[in-house]
Amino acid sequence: MNKRILIVDDNELITEIMSYILTNNGYDVTTLNTGYNVVAQINLTLPHLVIMDITLPGVDGRDICRIIKHNKATKNLPVIICSGNDDIELALKQEGPPNDILPKPFDMTVLLNKVEYQLAA
Repeated sequence: MNKRILIVDDNELITEIMSYILTNNGYDVTTLNTGYNVVAQINLTLPHLVIMDITLPGVDGRDICRIIKHNKATKNLPVIICSGNDDIELALKQEGPPNDILPKPFDMTVLLNKVEYQLAA
C-alpha cells in the first residue's frame, strides 16, 4: 500500500508540482487549495503526512498545525510546513510545532528526502 500525503497550498502550481513529483515516486497524493477543510480531509483520507503552506486564504498554516498536534487522534501525524517567508524556521519553535520545514523555492531532492525521513520515523 502506498503512503498517503495531503498537500495544502493556495498556489495550484505548487500543488501540481509537488503532486507530480510525489506521485511519480510512488505516493498517493491528495491536494487542497485552502486551509478550511484540512482537518475534515485528514479524517476522510487518513494521510501518513501533511505538507502545508503557512500562508493560506483566511487561515494560517501554523494554526492548523497546532490544531493537528493538539488533537489526540492526529498528534503523531507528521506535518511539514512550507513557505517562502524568511522566518519559516520560527514555526519549529511554536506551540504544536511542525515536524519539519521546507523553504520555497524547494529542490525536488530536498522535498523527497524530507518526505522519506518523516514517513520512515
